[in-house]
Amino acid sequence: MLRALALARRGQGAAEPNPMVGCVVTRGGRVIGEGFHRKFGGPHAEVEALRDAGKRGESVRGSTVYVTLEPCCHHGKTPPCTDALIEAKPKRVVAAMVDPFPRVAGGGLAALRKAGIAVEVGLHGDLARELNGPFLKRVAQGLPWVIAKWAQSLDGRIADFAGQSKWISNESSRLDVHRLRARVDAVMIGIGTALADDPHLTARGVRVRRVARRVVVDPRLQLPDGAKLLLGLGAGGAPVTLAVGEAALAKAARRAEALKQRGVEIFALKPWKDDPARLDLRPLLAHLAEAHAATNVMAEGGSSLLGSLWKQRLIDEVWAYVTPRILGDGGLPIFRGQGSISIEQARDLTVREVKRFGDDVKIRSVVRRTKGA
Repeated sequence: MLRALALARRGQGAAEPNPMVGCVVTRGGRVIGEGFHRKFGGPHAEVEALRDAGKRGESVRGSTVYVTLEPCCHHGKTPPCTDALIEAKPKRVVAAMVDPFPRVAGGGLAALRKAGIAVEVGLHGDLARELNGPFLKRVAQGLPWVIAKWAQSLDGRIADFAGQSKWISNESSRLDVHRLRARVDAVMIGIGTALADDPHLTARGVRVRRVARRVVVDPRLQLPDGAKLLLGLGAGGAPVTLAVGEAALAKAARRAEALKQRGVEIFALKPWKDDPARLDLRPLLAHLAEAHAATNVMAEGGSSLLGSLWKQRLIDEVWAYVTPRILGDGGLPIFRGQGSISIEQARDLTVREVKRFGDDVKIRSVVRRTKGA
């Protein structure tokens, strides 16, 4: 199963919005076939593993199949994996976890049992759930997985007193960020970052697995017509969504229509009920998931956007790049508008990875969820 999980991760950035799935077929302690879901719309992991066994001249009859997620039992982009397994006649199927997708949800395991195949569920289920956290969140909540990324000084500042952030992190750290951009469905920034940096928000210098939609939270529709991320629209460039406050949109209907004619998607945002000074970002994320099949969204800042996402409990994962320099009291904090928080009130994160890029240190963490959060 650990090998199947490692295989599954190879599909990251290409399999979405499907889950990442790996499969290993064994007999007598020997691997006779393996595979993973390589890309959305392509063969699933079980089919790839069965084909691999065939190429090796191995029969799957009487074998044990390890798969990281319950085999599907419905017709989607491909035929049901349960049909392929039943035809191959393994003796046993071991699944790490049940697939919560409503059209599966235990039905695949039931079909295998009905065909006389022994089924076991739960082996390394915790690792499987961690691997497919974004898929599971989208199925359960209709929301994408939000990865907040920032580069900070040792004293927790993301820009200096003048608002300059180029470059806090080093070149190797920035290349790692481009790798993340190259596998997510959307990259989100606030209008402050858009005005200060005028970024392209595209992945460069790395292998691009998917082209991310570029999203700007622009409460008052301030993005200039000549902004770099508006260049190339309609010519195969990465799509753009501007999330605008309802009040501003009503006043600037003509400009919004002109932007739509250029290919920009305009999405209206309401004030957040718990703090009307902020915009409610949950509907925007739900829209990205539903309308654009977004499973992973990367939030690159600045501090107002990160602060709103954190306060609205919409961040799932953090990629923080810490550089050994001090910017002092005048520097920009990571999260703006959080107020005073005691140690007892602070939300915890679980560190999943610590990696050095020269003198920079990347800390990748996931947010610990309390019941009901």
